[in-house]
Amino acid sequence: MDYTAEVGTKLERVRALMAEHQLGAVWLRRSASVAWITGGIDVAVNTADVLGVASVVVTPDNATMWTNTIEAPRLQAEDGVEGRGIELRVSPWEQPQPVELGATLGTDFPLEGAKDLTREIAIQRSRLLPVEVERFRQLGGACAEAIHRAINRVKPGNTDHEIAAALSYETRAVSTNPIVVLVGVDDRVHAVRHPLPVGQVMDKYAMLVLCGRRDGLVCSVTRLVHFGKLSDDLRHRMDATADVDAAMIAASRPGTSLEEMFKITQDAYAQAGFADEWKLHHQGGLAGYNPRELLAVPGEGVQLEGDMVCAWNPSITGTKSEDTILVTNDGPEVLTPLYGWPMRAVEVGGMTIERPLILAIE
Repeated sequence: MDYTAEVGTKLERVRALMAEHQLGAVWLRRSASVAWITGGIDVAVNTADVLGVASVVVTPDNATMWTNTIEAPRLQAEDGVEGRGIELRVSPWEQPQPVELGATLGTDFPLEGAKDLTREIAIQRSRLLPVEVERFRQLGGACAEAIHRAINRVKPGNTDHEIAAALSYETRAVSTNPIVVLVGVDDRVHAVRHPLPVGQVMDKYAMLVLCGRRDGLVCSVTRLVHFGKLSDDLRHRMDATADVDAAMIAASRPGTSLEEMFKITQDAYAQAGFADEWKLHHQGGLAGYNPRELLAVPGEGVQLEGDMVCAWNPSITGTKSEDTILVTNDGPEVLTPLYGWPMRAVEVGGMTIERPLILAIE
């Protein structure tokens, strides 16, 4: 695959930022930023660290990737970094990397004396090129397949660790890196918004949450499964959550700001009869090379554009709805659909939005 056009377009964007802020160089160290600028090269050897094992320095005339003797063979032989229009610089692993920086420097991480472009670079990562949109579609299908396969393996008596292991396995099996795997069972679905597995044995109810990464891009998806008849209260809460999610998806149009999305979400919760539930968790935002690049919060003026991707995640205690959505001029496109899943059709904004319900196995 020829990455030179993609990388060249992104270098132009970074150089435009340099001109705007009167900078001599930009140093990208976050794994998300390196994947973005290179067309998907993975430098996140330690996925717990936001900084990767290689970085990219952009100047008005050059783009160089700095790394060490451990990583260089893979980056050149497997990723072909220099064939993408970025020069590879290598230092001994036991020595500091002598990165050449300009006199006026911008970074995507806090660094004393440098201009912090973290927000500006995050916005650029969210403005996808057509080739990235197609990668996102492929990734969305893979994540949907992985979580569906994992749920088909869930049964009462599993621990949340076993369910998480199944989800991780199925995600790896579709050539995707599971960077976030959350599983809550029974009472913890109600009590904990981010349920890290703790070894609890499932009786009837499980929530599976996945953020899967491939080519640097990240898709998010959540599904819930219940063994036995759903209570009327749980069914009502799930319907309400689906209604909130449908309102958010319907509003995901070019020109809508993230601040406006936050207000739309507040109103949707109130209309559903759960006015204060939004206070218990963020509601999602722009996705890209992180699960969320920017959140929908008061004061966030960034507007949605065509070919941006959103991941909304409304939740009402005991339930949650989450898919990854492509913003288009023709309406929202769900990138993580699970076919054959129970759905709720919601009429909103002149369109019908279908949202997943709890899979009840009786």
